[in-house]
Amino acid sequence: MQEFLDTIVNWATKTGVKIIIALIILFIAFKIINAVAKRFQKKFQENPKYDKTLTKTFINIGKVVLKILVVICLIGYLGIETSGVSALIASVGVAAGLAINGTLANLAGGIMILITRPFKIDDFISAQGESGVVEDIKICYTKVKTVDNKTVYLPNGALSAGTIINYSEKEIRRVDLDFSVAGNDPAKVQEVLLDVCKNEKLVLKDPEPFARVTDYGAGNGMKITLRAWCNNADYWDTYFNLLDGAKAAFDENQIVVPFDQLDVHIKND
Repeated sequence: MQEFLDTIVNWATKTGVKIIIALIILFIAFKIINAVAKRFQKKFQENPKYDKTLTKTFINIGKVVLKILVVICLIGYLGIETSGVSALIASVGVAAGLAINGTLANLAGGIMILITRPFKIDDFISAQGESGVVEDIKICYTKVKTVDNKTVYLPNGALSAGTIINYSEKEIRRVDLDFSVAGNDPAKVQEVLLDVCKNEKLVLKDPEPFARVTDYGAGNGMKITLRAWCNNADYWDTYFNLLDGAKAAFDENQIVVPFDQLDVHIKND
């Protein structure tokens, strides 16, 4: 019994103290790494010279690498052979890689997105059936906030291999509106719509607005298409302002907008 107690005391005064010191160092090191990474991220994001997407991604990768190095160093401090641990980690990595092909595809997709740069943080995109503002680009998935304030995580594998519409890349966008009118002179309607564009301050003068007949509908009059250009940030304001302006102008000029109607004939035998 005395020999057993001596062994316990000896272990506690040597290995036990080492474990406690290692845990304290681990806690402090992780806190320092997180604080430094947060400070660098804030510094880079506030400076417009640095790309928010790349800096955020590289800082996250740096945090993970530094934490792994701290853990390996502490394992060596405790007297555990680090070469064996490294081989074990490599073996586990290979096995996990073979077991999760989807994750590897997402990893490769994330690298491709960072290289090809089809979008960046704060861009409004449409992909994989979802539309929203890019909040973050992780190595395996992309975080998107939809217009109704939902968060969608898109896997980078499918994202990089599919079609991506980037609405924020160009400085200007075109607003397309279709109007159905009946019993009016097409030239008059076109003139009214162009006047609406002329009076809308958000509509750009170059390229010029366009208004022409694009279809003659069966029973619903003719379709006139209005196309106007605006700055990207003003798209939705321009869209709704033109709709409101067109309605007011149609009422003022007695332009009839047809609606679907159903005639019911009752036959009495």
